[in-house]
Amino acid sequence: MPVLKAPPKQPKTTVVQLRLDEEARSTLTKYAEYLDCSPSHVVTEALKLVYRKDKEFQSWLSAQHTKSSEPSTKGESFQLELK
Repeated sequence: MPVLKAPPKQPKTTVVQLRLDEEARSTLTKYAEYLDCSPSHVVTEALKLVYRKDKEFQSWLSAQHTKSSEPSTKGESFQLELK
């Protein structure tokens, strides 16, 4: 049984660029094929799972009092377009 499920509808998305080693890219592509969904969906759901499971991150996040709703990327390029 798959850990992640295919999305019921197309959510609003943002483009993010990242670099993966060949093994991670290949496995991502195969997992997306297995689920019959896009690699973008796999990445999105995997990140949501990590965020939910990481209690330290949740504590840190709730303690943040930023004025901006946009996270700082510290000058890094942030673009993901996987199809």
